[in-house]
Amino acid sequence: MADDKLDTPNLILPWDEVVAGLHPYIVRLSTPSGWGTGYFLRHSNGGLVSGIATAAHVVEHAHLWEDPIRIHHPASGGSLVVRHNERALWINSQSDTAVLIVHRDAIKFPEDAIDLAPKGKHLTVGNEVGWLGFPAIPIADLCFFSGRISAWSERLDGYLVDGNAINGVSGGPVVTVIDDTVNLIGTVSAYAPNRATGETLPGLAIVRSVERFHDAVAALASLDEAKTEEKAPEPPPDLSPVEPGTVQTRDRS
Repeated sequence: MADDKLDTPNLILPWDEVVAGLHPYIVRLSTPSGWGTGYFLRHSNGGLVSGIATAAHVVEHAHLWEDPIRIHHPASGGSLVVRHNERALWINSQSDTAVLIVHRDAIKFPEDAIDLAPKGKHLTVGNEVGWLGFPAIPIADLCFFSGRISAWSERLDGYLVDGNAINGVSGGPVVTVIDDTVNLIGTVSAYAPNRATGETLPGLAIVRSVERFHDAVAALASLDEAKTEEKAPEPPPDLSPVEPGTVQTRDRS
């Protein structure tokens, strides 16, 4: 049987350096009903569009109801509202993962992407991870959190992590350091509080693995290919709701 475990992380890089390196990748995603966190996944192969990874529940309702989504990029100070006809959405509701696709010039993201953990691999219990997000606290901006892997769940296709995940942090990147390189291992999905005594006690963060984002990267490539191969005007786009696991695009012309 093939080994499905990632190499043991080597945290030679201190967390403050990791956070500084990740800062240009992080955005706040705001909708009329709330906000969450997103992060730059990568540019498409031809450089036409960029993908912003997040949790599906952060953007799904706004996209299906054609609400605007505001993207705020703290590293550059940039902020813009993306209307429904200016974006596409790759989404998998079952795994609570999504990629918001926008024109590359919309946000000044880095050229290089964060390394994805290898497909089919996951961290073992006890390893340390860190994540970033925008908690629902008025005085807080981008915040850093850390914890340790408590369990790997095949059913969740993700991890249970001993750490804090609160409103607004959903969609944030979860990373570790392997061979002096920051590796993306998942996305914050939810927080499961412990109510065994009838009171809210420390619980566990639910982190979805990056497995589905390997598929999203391939989808980004195909978007460029479709654009490059256009020979004649396309028929009007299908405006029906996005189904899980699909990509919907619209022509801006």
